[in-house]
Amino acid sequence: MTSAVVFAYHDVGVRCLAVLLAHGVTVQRVYTHADDPNENIWFGSVAALARLHGIPVTVVSNANQPGLMESVAAAQPDFLFSFYYRFMLPPEILALARRGAFNMHGSLLPKYRGRVPVNWAIIQGERETGATLHEMVAKPDAGRMVDQQAVPILPNDTALEVFRKVTVAAEIVLNRALPQLIAGTAVLASQDLAAGSYYGGRRPDDGRIDWQWPSAKVHNLVRAVAPPYPGAFCTVNGRQLRILGTFCDRPRGPASPASPAMLLEHGQLRLRCADGGTLLVTAAELDSQPLTPENFALHAGSDTLLLT
Repeated sequence: MTSAVVFAYHDVGVRCLAVLLAHGVTVQRVYTHADDPNENIWFGSVAALARLHGIPVTVVSNANQPGLMESVAAAQPDFLFSFYYRFMLPPEILALARRGAFNMHGSLLPKYRGRVPVNWAIIQGERETGATLHEMVAKPDAGRMVDQQAVPILPNDTALEVFRKVTVAAEIVLNRALPQLIAGTAVLASQDLAAGSYYGGRRPDDGRIDWQWPSAKVHNLVRAVAPPYPGAFCTVNGRQLRILGTFCDRPRGPASPASPAMLLEHGQLRLRCADGGTLLVTAAELDSQPLTPENFALHAGSDTLLLT
């Protein structure tokens, strides 16, 4: 019998917990987060899946919560797994797993170590990302790698669409690697951290658009923070304009600087960016009200809204 304790949250946590159970791993306890009432909860519940299987659930408010180390030690787990868990676990807790502690990270390590890797990969214009199962050490996302799976990032993919691909990649990686971990035959590969990158967390304010950016960079930000994330925005004449969706439907030609603006063009809303490139606007709001081709001229006062 192989035993484990699992620290997990979100869709990746749900799917990876399901993989452990499908492989016959005895999950003795699940540690998870309480849902934040101020957060848009659009993802599955690890706690609900655990309770469905009769697994005890502990909600953890911080990694140094009193009694947490004693709870893990009492389980005497072979393995400790972390799946989209938001707290760094101290080395003392990691050491309690007799056969190792492993985390599923949402990037192709060593690239995009740290927080919100899917969003950062899109912002940086990457054409692929993925999921990596790796050994947990004191330094975040720096341990030896067990396995990883790549997924494509297509030019108009949003963060939600890419995250769903990464969730499937995480399930594939764990399903493929788990038999070797259990058998003790897994071959772990060290990371070359100097060849990778580390990124911190993001706040809603980080979605502000700089209209001096070229169209590709504006498009990457919009799709990286599109709903269910907070969205990209700017302020125009004291009013908040939120750009919630863009679509790149025109090949970028030679550079031709232009004044950034939102335009009503042939019955469509378009963004004209500083490099002259344009983007189709698929969703927008002005002062929290939907902005559409039908009402644009009424709200903007003309068929052109200059952006600075």
